[in-house]
Amino acid sequence: MRLGIPLEHADHERRIAAVPASIKVYTGWGWDVRVETGAGHAAGFSDEALVEAGATIVADTATAHDADLVLRVGPPTIEEIGLIPESAVLAGFLDPFVDTALVEALAARNVTALAVEAIPRTTLAQAMDALSSQANVAGYAAVMLAASESPKFPSMLVTAAGTIPPARSLVLGVGVAGLQAIATLKRLGTIVYAYDIRPETKEQVESLGAKFVEAPTQEMDEGGYAKEVDAETAAKQQETLAKYVAESDLVVTTAQIPGRPAPLLITADMVAGMHDGAVVVDMAASSGGNVAGSLPGETVDVGGVSIYGPIDLPSRVATDASRMYARNLQELVGRWRTEDGFTVDLEDEVAGPATITHAGQIVNPRTRSAMGLEEEAS
Repeated sequence: MRLGIPLEHADHERRIAAVPASIKVYTGWGWDVRVETGAGHAAGFSDEALVEAGATIVADTATAHDADLVLRVGPPTIEEIGLIPESAVLAGFLDPFVDTALVEALAARNVTALAVEAIPRTTLAQAMDALSSQANVAGYAAVMLAASESPKFPSMLVTAAGTIPPARSLVLGVGVAGLQAIATLKRLGTIVYAYDIRPETKEQVESLGAKFVEAPTQEMDEGGYAKEVDAETAAKQQETLAKYVAESDLVVTTAQIPGRPAPLLITADMVAGMHDGAVVVDMAASSGGNVAGSLPGETVDVGGVSIYGPIDLPSRVATDASRMYARNLQELVGRWRTEDGFTVDLEDEVAGPATITHAGQIVNPRTRSAMGLEEEAS
């Protein structure tokens, strides 16, 4: 069984899909692990460390993709898909509900593609839930970005020069990333307020020592995500939040709805009401943004308010993000491991739903729906 780990060539991507701990597991299974030279350097894992764990270092991306199973962080390019042998298996973040050209190319190449975004969010799948593990990292990194760019101390200081009050912070969106952001802001010593449209998050917010903003709430959809609100609810939401936004020194927004643009939570008028030196980190910038004026991958200054739209938060903590992600992949592909090597089992209740393409077909129902193929699905 040949396992390939390519170097991630995407801009700002520093993570690697396998680390020494997971490589030791794979080689213990009898697999031949091939890692492209330099693949772990940006995450703090040298070629020597990977070799010591049992990997073989290969010189180029073509050799790293020439495997029975290829593990990646981000999606391959169309050219890289052409390097993967037909009937091989690929696993990683593949953006399968939006990047239809990639999905079509994988099917045409007869690659079995496992998209970690499609792993069901169940108790059984927790160890494989890469979305949650990387959101955890992103929530932490967002707070560290905000704190490092703020002109204020996060915590209260009592000094001979006087007492410095703690910073006020606000987290909008209380999923995995939001909860980690709250916990990190609390550890930094800020006064933390938080809000989510889902009423059940109030208890979670308060359990972390933050204060829940009493704005409109509504129940989740069947997938456990917040549903898109109507215009009237959105207006009431923004009216309540405006006061908290205006008083905040640090704001982190995380609210996203799968398959739809991120909800606008902070309007241009709300940004205008913030004080000079306030810092906003919009974690949803790449999907439309929670904050008016935010741009993916850029920093925007609006009247002295700095709005960040980072697209590489997990990569900013690449060592530990890679460790977590590598364990997710190890658990996922381990479900298809057999005594003889590896087999594709579409009936597996975790890996099955995460399978996007197999045997030249697009097999994931949600992907088929996004591509308008519902009637052809079998």
